[in-house]
Amino acid sequence: MGHFVQPFLPWKYRLRVDKELRHAGLERNLTCMNMSALQLLAGLTGTLLMMWVSVRVLSRPLGLSLLLAIVPGLFCGWLPRHWLRLRGRQRQRQILKAFPFMLDMTTLCVESGLNLQGALIQTARLSPEGPLRQALGHALNDMRAGMPRLDALRAMADRTGVQALRQWVTAMAQADALGMGLGPILRAQSDQRRSERFLRAEKLAMEAPVKMLLPLVLCIFPCTFIVIAFPIGMKLLHSGLS
Repeated sequence: MGHFVQPFLPWKYRLRVDKELRHAGLERNLTCMNMSALQLLAGLTGTLLMMWVSVRVLSRPLGLSLLLAIVPGLFCGWLPRHWLRLRGRQRQRQILKAFPFMLDMTTLCVESGLNLQGALIQTARLSPEGPLRQALGHALNDMRAGMPRLDALRAMADRTGVQALRQWVTAMAQADALGMGLGPILRAQSDQRRSERFLRAEKLAMEAPVKMLLPLVLCIFPCTFIVIAFPIGMKLLHSGLS
């Protein structure tokens, strides 16, 4: 199915899907052709299932059933891309959460006398398992294969799509070009990333009451009004009957 769909895929779609696969860490497991085939399969499955329900269960005509099945089919075809984007965002949140610890470990190793590559090797060895450790290991493998250090770090930032990593790589490139010490820059980056993580947590905490408002209005408030109004309504009903 993927080979059948591939000639009809526009280049913008391919570039977007490849970027989303890199951000989700699935570029080694899936390709744009696989994702397009999965979308087509999900869309056809949703369309046929809705048509079967409309014809067999609801006894609708075939033409009307086909029209009714278009929207569920499009929705089912959209779900794989939505899952891919959600996975990419979740991976980026995990990277942002582990990034300050990685900077602290790198700073400690650099201030102990190691160069940047040696500090990154020790950081990758001592860091907890997660997407950031995997991305750092990939970058170190690129360095061992002969890629320049800054190019490997830029490629790691592009694969993850995390803006904080891009800023860190840019700071490392500027320090390398100007001959500045890496220790103070890494420590400043670590403090900034930790402050940003605290601000993100504070923002999420302030958004929680707003997100809870809709479930309260739709679910809890009607039940509360029913419980309060039921005795009053019964008294009014009995007084009217009497």
